[in-house]
Amino acid sequence: MPDLVTANQGEPGIVELCELLLSRGVAIEAGLLSLDDARAFVLSGLADRCRRVLIEPLDTDPDVAVQHAGKMEDIVVSAGIGLEQVHHGYGLACWAVNRRGLDRGHGIRTGLEDVTLLPDGTDARDNADLVAAAALLIRAYQRPSPS
Repeated sequence: MPDLVTANQGEPGIVELCELLLSRGVAIEAGLLSLDDARAFVLSGLADRCRRVLIEPLDTDPDVAVQHAGKMEDIVVSAGIGLEQVHHGYGLACWAVNRRGLDRGHGIRTGLEDVTLLPDGTDARDNADLVAAAALLIRAYQRPSPS
């Protein structure tokens, strides 16, 4: 069995699948792809048993994706769910969603499954290009520790 799975909360039967996985010791990352997914997750009763939440708007327009990421986060936080969050998006919008996530102190992810473009819009050659761009973005958000 895997240690952790991302379980997209909008899928039919997802609560039952999560219950089964949890009963077998598999940790859950609750994948939220839409506002409806965020609402369903809040109502599911799974939050206190999940490892983290993935905020992953499907929008390819960066501005729309960032708005949806914010609304999904608001739904989760307003429900009192304080789980660690990871933010991610699709296409060029991925980088705007990632920047928003970092602005708020969250983790990010990237990979050829969902994004093939670098932040400047050029094609990534491989996952290494994407990871290098994400690492550069993360370093730009790191604050020096107080002395």
